[in-house]
Amino acid sequence: MGAAENRKLLEFGAGYGRKLFVNRIVNWQYNAEILPVALESDPVIVNTINWTSPTVYTESKRLVQTTPCVPSSGSYSSTQNGTTYSYNYTFSCSRQWTMGESLSPIGFQWNFMPRRRMQPFFINHGGYIYSKHPIPVPDAGSFNFTFDFGVGVEVYRTMYKSIRAEYRFHHISDANSTNPNPGIDNGLFQITYSFGR
Repeated sequence: MGAAENRKLLEFGAGYGRKLFVNRIVNWQYNAEILPVALESDPVIVNTINWTSPTVYTESKRLVQTTPCVPSSGSYSSTQNGTTYSYNYTFSCSRQWTMGESLSPIGFQWNFMPRRRMQPFFINHGGYIYSKHPIPVPDAGSFNFTFDFGVGVEVYRTMYKSIRAEYRFHHISDANSTNPNPGIDNGLFQITYSFGR
């Protein structure tokens, strides 16, 4: 769904879960997450131009790309009205990390075979991410909606302590409230240590 390519997402936080319904087949839980550290990374192309004529100087621009960055270089020369304009250019690739925070207050988790030590599960969330700068491009917004869904396995060490390993599809966009709105899709791997009563 998202059109912004080659983005990266790294999040740290905590969650809250509460059982809603349990039987021999399924353990249905409410699940919410707060992620005070949400780092989003965009590819940046650095355009450096070294003018050699009619004057000598260097200029550089950093542009956030919607598509993956492709490095390149070359030169240009042209004569107009007796004046020669020439320069060498280089396109190099870099990354720009943007700090934000995320909250997913609406979420559910379904653990199957809840009497076993190892339980497969399905999980999903809905919420928002607020970033220090607009993402994934400068003309987009700093406030974006999020949703994710995924599958994993939860291994119980004791009755109240477990470790979850999961894979999620994660989407970020501002629901077309800005133009452009390319949106971001990520595949996330997550490890969670769970404890409680």
